[in-house]
Amino acid sequence: MTLSKRLFDILFALAILPIVLPVGLIVAAALLLTQGRPLFYAAERMKTPTRGFRLWKFRTMTTVARDSGVSGADKTARITPAGRILRRFRLDELPQLWNILIGDISFVGPRPPLRQYVERFPEIYGPVLRSRPGVTGLASIHYHRHEEWLLARCRTAAETDRVYCARCVPAKAQLDLLYAQNASVCFDIVLIFRTLARVAR
Repeated sequence: MTLSKRLFDILFALAILPIVLPVGLIVAAALLLTQGRPLFYAAERMKTPTRGFRLWKFRTMTTVARDSGVSGADKTARITPAGRILRRFRLDELPQLWNILIGDISFVGPRPPLRQYVERFPEIYGPVLRSRPGVTGLASIHYHRHEEWLLARCRTAAETDRVYCARCVPAKAQLDLLYAQNASVCFDIVLIFRTLARVAR
């Protein structure tokens, strides 16, 4: 990560903190009343091919003893009513502002992948994770809804994994590498506003 990108992340995070913090407190209170504890979900994600970190989100699913892989239709029944609203407006990702401030992720970059996929596809994620992972990015903007459509048709965890590996991993990697070739603070600002516009629609 360049110094200018890191400085932008810190300054922008501090600038929006007075907005994000009250909204986050309201969301936390609503979740506490509607679905109880735990309020947060922390899962391991990868910032480099060998270094993991804990990515924080508001919890949107019922808890289970073991959970692995991406979310397909096989996990739909676990999404809580409040969780559906949070996911629709990406409010479940508000706690990731903490991950940005401590340097785990950036505002813009490839979405941080699960360890299992990084280990299975090192030839793909090696180049992708040369960029600091982010909350949003080209793949998030241009492929997220198509990915949701593909995975929503999968009825088992095995089918979800197969479709994700065959269709989503390579497609998103191409977009992530395209971002890396054109990365700049100005491009990041454009992608942030495009993300906000998509959420608003």
